[in-house]
Order: sequence, then C-alpha cells, then structure tokens
Amino acid sequence: MLKKTKTGNLNLNAWFAGVAEQFRGLNPNEPGQWPLAPKLASFLAVGVLVMVIGWVFVLADVQAGLNAEREREPKLKGDYTAKLAQAVNLPELRKQKSQVEEYVTQLEKQLPGKAEMDALLSDINQAGLGRGLQFELFRPGQMVIKDYYAELPIALRVTGRYHDVGAFTADVSNLSRIVTLHNLNVVTLTGKDASGSLAMEATARTYRYLDANEVSEQKRSAAKSAGAKK
Repeated sequence: MLKKTKTGNLNLNAWFAGVAEQFRGLNPNEPGQWPLAPKLASFLAVGVLVMVIGWVFVLADVQAGLNAEREREPKLKGDYTAKLAQAVNLPELRKQKSQVEEYVTQLEKQLPGKAEMDALLSDINQAGLGRGLQFELFRPGQMVIKDYYAELPIALRVTGRYHDVGAFTADVSNLSRIVTLHNLNVVTLTGKDASGSLAMEATARTYRYLDANEVSEQKRSAAKSAGAKK
C-alpha cells in the first residue's frame, strides 16, 4: 500500500514536471509549434480576457439600463395606481365633466358677443334712466383683451335720490349679462337744488367672449411674445 502511494505521488510529480517543461523555451512568434499545455492555457486566457472585455464594454451598459428601469419602477407603479383609480371612477368623472361643461355654457351665455355690446351698453343706460337718475358721465373705456374674453370698463357718474341709486345698482347686477361695479364713491350733493340727492361715481365692467378668430389671434400673439422672450 505504501509503495502504491509513493508511485502515485511520483507519477503526479512527473506529470506536473512534464507540463512545466512544455512552458519552457516557448517561441512567441510561433504559437502553432507550442505543445498542447501552453496552447490550452493560451485559449483559456484569451477566453477570460474576452469575457472581461465583454463585461466592461457591453454588459456594464446593460446593467446601467437595468438599474435605471428599476429606479423608474416606483413611479410607474404610482402612475398605474392613480390611473386605476381614475378608471374605476370614470363614470362619475364623466358625469362631473358634463356638469362643468353645462355650467361653462351657461356662463358663456351671460357674456355678450361683439355684436351685442351696444345693446348691453344701452341696457345699462336704460337701467339708470328707468330709476330717474341723471347721467353726468357715461364713457366706455379701452377694451382689455384677456385669454378667452374681453373686458370693457365704463366710467359712470349718476345723480339721484338715495333709493333710486340703490335700485339702479341692483338692476345692473340683475341684468341678463354680467356687469360688475367697481370703485364706488357715493357723495351727498350740496346746494339749494340738491334736495338731498346723491352722486355716485363708479366703474362698470362688462365682459364679452372672444370669437374664434380673436382667440386664434390671441394665441398667435402669446406665441410670438414667448418666442421673443427666448
């Protein structure tokens, strides 16, 4: 038994010595003439080198992309949850959208068009005359264009009795079209012909919706302004 072990060790040592002998005196210019062991070692080294280069130049980019997608995962889950809630409540949301559209339509009906502005100004004037007030000033100002509507300020000065002035302001607020009063200033008239009359100065503002051409022009002007700022 001892002889077999020694013989095995001697054979293994001889094999390692033989392999090591194959690596001696190798000519790097003639790898085809190398013994088997150096050729196998070279193939193995080249394979490992190719794997390392592939990891550095190919798999590293893939890993970076994978990490980026993993970072996006929580946001995508949040978006999915939000959209799922919207999908569940879609009938109710559509109902609310319809109600809002109806409300907007009602408000638009209270805004006169360009052709109806003269009639609205006449209604304001008639509201004052109908209460027995005297117009000392009724001067429409410059139209101010907003995003989807235009605003017309009107400088007013009327004189009359207290209750008539109050009734006039109520009549203006109850017009079928939207008219608001701003910067009210009411003073008592003095003099022997005043007889307790009041003078009210105010700025009435009425509004009209813009037609399709005006909306398009407004959008073009806004786009030009944004381009000029850049």
